[in-house]
Amino acid sequence: MGKFTKVEPSYISKDGCRLVWEGIDEDDSDVVVLNKDELDSLTEILAKNSTGKVELEDEFSTILINTDLVQFRLKDSKYLEAKTSTMTKAILEYKKVPHTPKIIKVYPKEFLPSIQIEKEDEGNQLKAVLKSKPKKGIPQSDLFRVMSTRRSTRNFDSSKVVEQWQVDKILAAADTAPTAGNFQGFEVFYIKNKEVKRRLVEAANKQPFVNAPVVLVFCMDPSRVKINFPPEILAKFSLQDATLAAAYSQLAASALGLSSIWIGMIDEEKVKQILGTKLRPSSILCIGYPQKSRPPKSRRKLKDLVRVIE
Repeated sequence: MGKFTKVEPSYISKDGCRLVWEGIDEDDSDVVVLNKDELDSLTEILAKNSTGKVELEDEFSTILINTDLVQFRLKDSKYLEAKTSTMTKAILEYKKVPHTPKIIKVYPKEFLPSIQIEKEDEGNQLKAVLKSKPKKGIPQSDLFRVMSTRRSTRNFDSSKVVEQWQVDKILAAADTAPTAGNFQGFEVFYIKNKEVKRRLVEAANKQPFVNAPVVLVFCMDPSRVKINFPPEILAKFSLQDATLAAAYSQLAASALGLSSIWIGMIDEEKVKQILGTKLRPSSILCIGYPQKSRPPKSRRKLKDLVRVIE
């Protein structure tokens, strides 16, 4: 069980909150979401240095407030706790300032191609894959929702199979990414071989989640960039091309209800040897169904990100 770390705004209401416990890594963290009434009840008990119980809206979960510990007995059999003094300080400080809700609209994420692609004509195939329709009654993903709800994951559910049509759409999305002069100075290696995946784990600083259901290795290919510039500029262009293609693939995976993790810590020479290529790898993208769906993490405010030059 991790350590209770913070209180942050809810993604569904400015009046509720999220209680966060840290884990071994970011994907092991635990979160309890309280609505306004639950938060008010907990705050009232803690502010009085009293003891008591708060029933959560699922009618199964409870919060027990004791002198030393605040215990969370949750519906999914999860048990969490925090020191009462720590929880009191965090909750009371949180209640002192107003908070803005982070509205997230959630839609069904299942997509099914409506047509069979039989011809090998590359142009028609790309167009067909990208324009294949979802199952009737399921809306297309909104780009801004996809970006705002995307989360990296290091724990994939091996019991759920990523279907080939989903991989097709992800690769088609990579093919639409902008590139220098439209020369597409990159190549994608789609790794199906289990032994190759295992070896890539070793080449990626022994990060076990590299052995994911879907593994894509993005490599630079400056030889494709037919622009009259010095080699170092062409190399820079191809790195940018490969990076953009991986980013488009990651967003496409998120739109399809999948999750991913971007791997940049790699031994480039080992990866080249494993793939049997002279092309320099830029990143590995690991994709699959997450073991646990998680809301997006808080980001810095735009005023801290953007500098306006007038």
